[in-house]
Amino acid sequence: MSMNTEHHLSDWRDKALQFEQQINRTVIGQSQPVRDLLLAVFARGHVLLEGQVGVGKTTLLRAMAQGLGGQYQRIEGTIDLMPSDLIYYTYLNSEGRPCVDPGPLLKQGEKLSIFFFNEINRARPQVHSLLLRVMAERSVSAFNRDYQMPHVQVFADRNRVEREETFELPAAARDRFMMEISINTPVDDTVLDALMFDSRFHDVDTLIESIDSGMLAYYQLNQLAATIQNSVQTSPTLHRYALALWKASSQPDLFGIQLSDVDMGQLILAGASPRGMSYFIRAAKVRAWLEGRDMLLPEDMQAVFQVTMAHRIFLNPIYGYRREELMPELVEGILENIAAP
Repeated sequence: MSMNTEHHLSDWRDKALQFEQQINRTVIGQSQPVRDLLLAVFARGHVLLEGQVGVGKTTLLRAMAQGLGGQYQRIEGTIDLMPSDLIYYTYLNSEGRPCVDPGPLLKQGEKLSIFFFNEINRARPQVHSLLLRVMAERSVSAFNRDYQMPHVQVFADRNRVEREETFELPAAARDRFMMEISINTPVDDTVLDALMFDSRFHDVDTLIESIDSGMLAYYQLNQLAATIQNSVQTSPTLHRYALALWKASSQPDLFGIQLSDVDMGQLILAGASPRGMSYFIRAAKVRAWLEGRDMLLPEDMQAVFQVTMAHRIFLNPIYGYRREELMPELVEGILENIAAP
């Protein structure tokens, strides 16, 4: 790695960590989700957020968009939402004439940085299909042409409380998300007290404006991400470790992993995909970079395994109702039973 590249990456790392500090002062009590989101930003991966209502998911994403300096768009998932609603909307102007304006996906053009799909599981499968193209190709077809969104990251939220009138995300859609991040109500009493009584946290707009705008320059992130991936080195022993983790995600019984009251040979319907494993390594390399290293270590893989892998390991339906209990145990079992180099 050249001195110029090393200096370039060091400067960006300093800005990234400064940005992380600002986010943590804006959305308090969520340091691990903030770190995971930062990893996703620099790995250029889409993110599925899951949590209760009112825990700060939207505030967090608006804060991220403010720091990236790009444009932010949001849409609410509803049962009557159609794919066309993401692309255009029609209305009558003051003269009573019908007009068509760009919808949230097209409104900002190539400056769109963060697209937030709130309550994605309320939207129909047809809408999920359109979103899949945006996530996979960062483009969309409309009005007989293709519109490019080269810098967009999709962040979707799934409300875990209400299940009425919802559509479960298909496996292909879930696999497109690099991470699934849980955002829960903080447990620290000091944080809870501040959220209730410190008026600074009651005015979200002012809170967001306190973040330095454009400190990370969204339009440079694609090139930076490629540089990070090329600069962080691996070793044959790490390759073997990653391969064992991958195999254990689909055949945990072969690695001596046992869960209570579970037939391990019947537990897994499908393990992680090749795409999922590439996302896993990308995120791990970004963590190594943020830690100031140009060599990937097992601890980098272990730190991102849960957030990049758990949502793409599919359980047999007979164990589906125990997913929230079994998946953390399975992830822990894999990391404990596979010996790190």
